[in-house]
Amino acid sequence: MLDLTYPPIILAAKTGFRLLGQRITTTGAEHVPRTGGVLLAFNHIGYVDFVYGGLAANPSKRLVRFMAKREIFDHSAGGVLMRSLHHIEVDRGEGLESFRTAVDYLEQGEAVGIFPEATISRSMELKEFKTGAVRIAAAAGVPIVPVILWGTQRMMTKDHPRDFSRGKSIHLRVGEPLHPDGSDPVAETAALRARMATMLDETIADYPADEQPPGSWWVPARLGGSAPTPEEALRLDGEEKRARAAKRRAARGDTSA
Repeated sequence: MLDLTYPPIILAAKTGFRLLGQRITTTGAEHVPRTGGVLLAFNHIGYVDFVYGGLAANPSKRLVRFMAKREIFDHSAGGVLMRSLHHIEVDRGEGLESFRTAVDYLEQGEAVGIFPEATISRSMELKEFKTGAVRIAAAAGVPIVPVILWGTQRMMTKDHPRDFSRGKSIHLRVGEPLHPDGSDPVAETAALRARMATMLDETIADYPADEQPPGSWWVPARLGGSAPTPEEALRLDGEEKRARAAKRRAARGDTSA
């Protein structure tokens, strides 16, 4: 693929990281193969995850094509940028086209990024995973490399003000590849989630203690933080979904419940 936009975007992002005084630590990057199709599966805790997620493949000199919701592509400026980076548009109502595009990219030897949770986790824990990641990897015959991000939620996530103040630590942990064959997508998805859950706990444990004191809103409740529990987060997700639906009805002039 011809990449005229991606290299300068990476340079600009790295310049921004330095200006923000961020301490970015990546472990396990050697698990990302230097050639051939590979699907990188990320946890989802903030709106800037895709910006930092690509760093997992940077040591391997790979450019990651992220699967992202259609609304970003519908934006006049964002859509142009996303297409120039060869990211993949996902229609949550009809995902067959994005599935085929992802498989095609992988068969061409590209690195594709996916968020199996589909939406940001308010609890900072892993939500339930969709089976799309293992089905895509199996269809393309490529490995899944699990990646955990931590610290990105402190900058921009749901229910909290943006905070781009200096000096934050960002940690990425890259795990060993999994090789799903598609014979049991549910079980293979459960195995992927279990692997990433262990990696998440390890990443949180390695994060600087002085940056996540007890009660921090960005830390899971079970680990002494004040983030919503998974049950509370599920309730908030439901409220958000209903509010969006009401807003769409209002925009259409539909006053029915």
